Amino acid sequence: MKLTDSPCVRNCCLDSDDMCLGCFRYIDEITSWRSYSDEEKQKITTLCQQRQEDEQSKLNS
Repeated sequence: MKLTDSPCVRNCCLDSDDMCLGCFRYIDEITSWRSYSDEEKQKITTLCQQRQEDEQSKLNS
């Protein structure tokens, strides 16, 4: 995936904290995606991967 691509997986559903359960970005990260630098996008992508792992861990507990 190129950094300019959105991590959106077209499965949008926000939880009570306004985090998308499809891509694991918060609503402000989604709406501001185009304004972020490549470095910021990489950081958010890494955070999203961690959030996804955290959510899977919760479900498996």
